[in-house]
Amino acid sequence: MKEVKKETPYQRTIRSFVIRAGRLTTGQAKAFGTFGEQFLIPYMPQPLGLAAAFNRTTLTILEIGFGMGEATAHIASVRPDDNFLCCEVHAPGVGALLKRVGEQDLKNVRIIQHDAVEVLEHMIADGSLDGIHIFFPDPWHKARHNKRRLIQAPFVVKLANKLKVGGYLHAATDWQNYAEQILDVMRGEPLLVNTSTREDGYADKPDYRPLTKFENRGLKLGHGVWDVVFTKR
Repeated sequence: MKEVKKETPYQRTIRSFVIRAGRLTTGQAKAFGTFGEQFLIPYMPQPLGLAAAFNRTTLTILEIGFGMGEATAHIASVRPDDNFLCCEVHAPGVGALLKRVGEQDLKNVRIIQHDAVEVLEHMIADGSLDGIHIFFPDPWHKARHNKRRLIQAPFVVKLANKLKVGGYLHAATDWQNYAEQILDVMRGEPLLVNTSTREDGYADKPDYRPLTKFENRGLKLGHGVWDVVFTKR
């Protein structure tokens, strides 16, 4: 009789990342050794003290998936009074951000190299965040893969619960279909209210979010970019 393998629970859970191959450059590898101890926070399945992590008490923004960290470093530099807790699983991206943070002497960035979904569930207390950034998450553009998208109703409930009253959730995408889904999902969450006064419901790009090289290429090709910004009631 053929043995039937049972599915493990994690196979059906949504993750904040897609596994990609990638090697560290010399500079990225060096950044881990030079700046890792100062700016990396190890994942632990227990609540994180945000004030202790940054050695100060101020606004704390969680960024989910920062790619190579170009936008993250820019935002941290133009908002020095705010703390930025950044989650990314891919080592080259973590190394790249560490290099930027170290070279630019950005004291307000901490990085957790782990799946942001688990970080949210186990390390972030409810009502503790002042903002959440999710910029250009994987769109899973094929219709049969849409269910794998990160921003869906159950996840948005978790995000809303982690925000303080008045805290904001800012997502951006260059896929119109995903933008429509994000807008619909956030509109359907009773804890959130749209900040946009535009008829289409989308927000104007906040000044703090820079145009990335990827985004600029898309705009030159005629692709749109949509920002969605909601706050917690």
